[in-house]
Amino acid sequence: MAAALMANVLYSTGFVLEKRALAALPEVTIRQPARLLRLVLGSPLWIGGSLSLAAGFGAQLVVYRTLPIAAAQGIFVSGLVLLVLLSARLLGEETSGRERYALGAILAALLMVVLSLREGSDTVSRAAPYPLILLLCVPSLAAGVWLYNSSERRARHRHRLPTTGVEYGVAVGLLYGVSSLAIKGVAGYLTADGLGGAFLDLLRSPYPYLLLFTGAFGLVMSQAALQRCRASLIVPVCTTVTSLYTAVLGTLAFGEALPHDALRLALRVAGTALAVTVLLTMPKHDAPAPRPPIGAKELTPP
Repeated sequence: MAAALMANVLYSTGFVLEKRALAALPEVTIRQPARLLRLVLGSPLWIGGSLSLAAGFGAQLVVYRTLPIAAAQGIFVSGLVLLVLLSARLLGEETSGRERYALGAILAALLMVVLSLREGSDTVSRAAPYPLILLLCVPSLAAGVWLYNSSERRARHRHRLPTTGVEYGVAVGLLYGVSSLAIKGVAGYLTADGLGGAFLDLLRSPYPYLLLFTGAFGLVMSQAALQRCRASLIVPVCTTVTSLYTAVLGTLAFGEALPHDALRLALRVAGTALAVTVLLTMPKHDAPAPRPPIGAKELTPP
């Protein structure tokens, strides 16, 4: 539990620092990944944010060794409250009333998932069949990259309303969901005995290569999206997609059984359905800036 809460703090801090650093940089795009990397690596503030995210990754490894996947996701998503507070305080971002209700509904949905857990009756699995992992992850990666490219093409259309970042968040969330499954797989190899043999076994598994792919593509895609969209919206959407993906498909892949009690099963299914429904109904565009009234003179500073 302590490691999960620490991961929340580290991830929220890292995203906010990166967003603040990106605001001071020239516009970045996924079509120029080398330029993007050169710009962000030249920002000490961005490097501080990435180090915070890396530390959160280490805490996440500890969590996956001690908690069931669904329980871990419920705790991770609770960090959205901290992220929204930090975004308002340090970035000056404001969320609309509809978005605040949506975030509240997401937190309620994931609270239902957490309440469906029972200590001692939920198992923590260490391994999953490789073919099943690849069957789940490869189409998800393809869908995430396709959705992101589709959003990029639509965003380049003239006269298009400014996007809130929901589509970007879903696309990056799919990649990070695959990454989360890979982290869970890596955690299963971290044993106190036989580290050399465990390392060789890990290299023969698909997990390091899934992490490399999602790390490279996720870095470029997330930074470009984070620069042009509000962190207080895109990160919650990304986190929710990642958590739902990991909780549902990770539970299936790693064989962590669903609750046998009818009430607990209903809570878990209803919480998942509510979170998906909220994502589908969230606003896709920001409201256009209000135009000055006809005949009004524009004031210029002296």
